[in-house]
Amino acid sequence: MVPGEGASGYWVILASFFVACVLAVLPLGPWLAWLRPEWLLLVLTYWVIALPHRVGLVTAALAGLLMDVLEGAVLGQNVLALSLAALLARLLYQRMRVFSLAQQALTVFLIVGLHQLVCQWIQNLEGAGARSFLFLLPAVTSALLWPVVRLVLRAARRYYYVH
Repeated sequence: MVPGEGASGYWVILASFFVACVLAVLPLGPWLAWLRPEWLLLVLTYWVIALPHRVGLVTAALAGLLMDVLEGAVLGQNVLALSLAALLARLLYQRMRVFSLAQQALTVFLIVGLHQLVCQWIQNLEGAGARSFLFLLPAVTSALLWPVVRLVLRAARRYYYVH
């Protein structure tokens, strides 16, 4: 039997989202927290590009709801931000597949930046927003880590025949 064929590979996708959630809430020092990449958004972006027929807006909304609960954020903040990011990735998925790694990283930078801006806007509405542009640092670290995330998830997708 081929690895991953029994459950159509859904468990690989779920496992990657689980790891991303753990990395997203892992305790870090105050300065390192500003640099934390948007792990869940990186994983979501990869799967939307790789398997747009399986991972899309519903997955983004559910993942966003889970992140709202894990982070203690306003209910709907991450739902909206991740759904917009997934929609953008879905609209660009054919282009992103043929982009070079540097072009993909730049696109991921823009998608994560949009995600951060939406989250910041909602936090400002509740009076808890950042007072500087440091909230955009995760866009930089996410773009820098995109090649590694893409490589690891692509290897898992191919090894377990997720399609």
